[in-house]
Amino acid sequence: MAEGPLAGRRVIELAGIGPGPFASMMLADLGAEVVRVDRPGGSFFAGKEHVDLLNRGKKSILLDLRRPEAVQTVRALVERADVLIEGYRPGVAERLGVSPEECLARNPRLVYGRMTGWGQDGPLANLAGHDISYIALTGALHAIGEAGGPPRIPLNLIGDFGGGGAYLVIGILAALDEARRSGRGQVVDAAIVDGTAHLLAGTHMMLAAGGWADQRGVNLLDGGAPFYSVYETADGRYMAVGALEPKFYVELLGKLGLDEDPARQNDRSRWPELRRRIADAFVRRTQEEWNEVFAQSDACVAPVLSLREAAEHPHIKARGSIVDRDGLLQPAPAPRFSRTPTALGASPPVPGQDTDEVLASWGVGGRQGSVGASGAEESDEPEEHREAVAELGAELRWLEELATRAEVPAEVLRGVARRVRDLAPILR
Repeated sequence: MAEGPLAGRRVIELAGIGPGPFASMMLADLGAEVVRVDRPGGSFFAGKEHVDLLNRGKKSILLDLRRPEAVQTVRALVERADVLIEGYRPGVAERLGVSPEECLARNPRLVYGRMTGWGQDGPLANLAGHDISYIALTGALHAIGEAGGPPRIPLNLIGDFGGGGAYLVIGILAALDEARRSGRGQVVDAAIVDGTAHLLAGTHMMLAAGGWADQRGVNLLDGGAPFYSVYETADGRYMAVGALEPKFYVELLGKLGLDEDPARQNDRSRWPELRRRIADAFVRRTQEEWNEVFAQSDACVAPVLSLREAAEHPHIKARGSIVDRDGLLQPAPAPRFSRTPTALGASPPVPGQDTDEVLASWGVGGRQGSVGASGAEESDEPEEHREAVAELGAELRWLEELATRAEVPAEVLRGVARRVRDLAPILR
C-alpha cells in the first residue's frame, strides 16, 4: 500500500526524458500511483533499467501509441486517472490522439500536465532545446560565473529540474486542489523558460532596487563578495564560505585569525584585498583541518563534497537525505511530512513489466485492443518479421525522441543506419 500525502492518486506518464520523468518521480515519492507508458524498445537504459532512478516508484506498461488500439488503451486509463503528464513538442499529443481536448472530454476532472522547454506557444515553441538553451535565454546563465570570464554551466539543475520538473509538480498540485472545489480539471502548461524566469524573482528584485549589477561575478551572491565564495585548501580541496550577516562575518574572521575591521565588510574597495587575505588563510590547512576548525560554528562555512562524499557526511546520514538501495546512491523523498510520511518506492521497472497487472487493476482489461504485455499487436505475421519491424520501429522512435529535444549526434545516426542495414534482409 502506497504511503504519503498523494496516496490514492493515479498518474499516467507518457514516457519522455528529463524534467517530465523527474516530476512524475516526485509524485511517486509523495505516494501517487504512477504508471509510465513506455514505447517498445524505447528504454535509454536497456538491460540496466535499475539505474534509471527517475523511474523509481513507478509501474510500467508497454504500448505503441502509433497503433489505434494502444491509443484507446491510454484513453481508457485516462478515464480512471487524476493526472496525465506528457513532454512532447506542441502538437505531438494531438497527432497521437491523446490531446488535452480528447482526454478532458473523457475525464473532466483530469489534470493534464504538459512539460516543454519553450512552452505551448511563442516564436520558439516548436524548436528543439536543452537546459542550457532555456537558462541562457532567461538571463540565468549570464549571471553565473567569474567576473571577466565566460558563463559557467550549473549542471542542468536550474532549468530541467528546478524551472522545469519542480514547477510542473507545483502546477499539478495546485490544479488538483482547485479541481476538488470546482470538479473540473485543466491543462498545466509548464515551460522551463517560465519556471527559470520565475526562479530569478529575487535577482530581479535586487536589480530593481539597485543592489545588483547585471553582470556576473561582481555581486553579493554570485561570488563577487569575498565572504560569499569558495576557497582552495592545502590539499587541493575547497571550502564554501557564506558569512553574509555581520555576526557570522565576525566569527569567520576570528576562525581564520584575520585582523579586519568588521564595519568595512561591505566596503567594495576592500574586497580584492580581503579576498586575497582569506585565500591565503585557507590554503594553509587541509579541508579536514578546516572542518575541525569550523565544526559547530555559525560562520556558515562548509566543505565542498563530491556526491559520494556527501552521502557519508554525518548530517546527511543522520537525516537519511541520501540512501543506498541495492548499491545505488539516491536521494530520499523530500520534503517530509508529520502525519503522512513518504517512503522510497519500488526500484525502477523494466519497461512493460506491469502491463497486464495495471490494465487489470485499473479495470481496462488484460489485452485492450490486442496490445499485450509486450506492447506488440497480435497478428499472423511471421515472428521473425514482427520482431524485426518492432526493433526497427524502436530505433526510429528513439531517434525521433532525441530530435524533439536537440540535434541528433552523428554517432546516433550512424547507429540507426547500421540497425536498418542489419534488419533489411529479414524484411525483404
